[in-house]
Formats: sequence, structure tokens, C-alpha cells
Amino acid sequence: SVKMVAADYFRLLTQAHEAGVSPSEYMRECFRNGHVQERLSEEHAGYIRQLCGMANNLNQLARKANAGGFHDEQRDCKVAVARIHELLTKIGI
Repeated sequence: SVKMVAADYFRLLTQAHEAGVSPSEYMRECFRNGHVQERLSEEHAGYIRQLCGMANNLNQLARKANAGGFHDEQRDCKVAVARIHELLTKIGI
């Protein structure tokens, strides 16, 4: 239990909401780390799922390239790498 003035309480609620965590979790993170890491937004979570699918596709292309020669799969690999680069740019990495 922590006592605070109303303005501080509402600021805590606002910042916890923006970070996507409960007020209790927000305060624990502040005490632990001095800052609070924001949870992934739905948009970023979607990008991560897309990246996982693309990584799977790249692995399949690599297997095909190793089995039958890279020249047949070169264009598909370049397209996949370009899409991954685009998603990483959207995420901000």
C-alpha cells in the first residue's frame, strides 16, 4: 500500500495504462529498473508473428537451395529478405 496525492495517483494510472501494465506492475518495474518497459502493441506483435512465418519460409528456401542449387531459389530469397527488412524497419530495429 502506498499513499499519494490524487494528482500522483492519476498520473500513475495514466502511465501504467500507456505502458499496458497494471499500476502495481508499473510501480514494481520502477523500483526494480528505474523505468518501465512498454509491452508490445498489437501492431508490433503482428509484425513479430509475420517475422516468424518469414523465418520459416527462409528455412524452407534454404533447404530447397541446398538440395537443388541456389540459382532456382535466388529470387525468392531476395524477396523474403526484402520483406523482413521492411518489417524490421516498421518495428524500429
